[in-house]
Amino acid sequence: MAKTKFQIKNRYTGEIIVEMEAETLKEVVEKNKANLRGADLWGADLQGANLREADLQEANLWGANLWEANLQEVNLQGANLRGTDLWGAKIKITQKEDLIKSLGIIVEDEK
Repeated sequence: MAKTKFQIKNRYTGEIIVEMEAETLKEVVEKNKANLRGADLWGADLQGANLREADLQEANLWGANLWEANLQEVNLQGANLRGTDLWGAKIKITQKEDLIKSLGIIVEDEK
């Protein structure tokens, strides 16, 4: 497979966070996972990606494919996960609140 030049930009400022040549966007994300705060990864195919310990705070993952991705210890605070395929994704129990908020789910008491 031929290498392509990829750029990942900050979703708010348009500033380039990562720029490199790789075969897939998944490869770029896995190699630079610690540096993706605020990244625009809209619709990215990250199926099965190992994102363990990545900083995806405020990242735009709208419609991304994170099917069976390893999200353990990933910072998802404020991330946009609406429409994201999370089937089989792995998280730690301590991440559940951030995941619920990132999906736009509101949990109410029945009182």
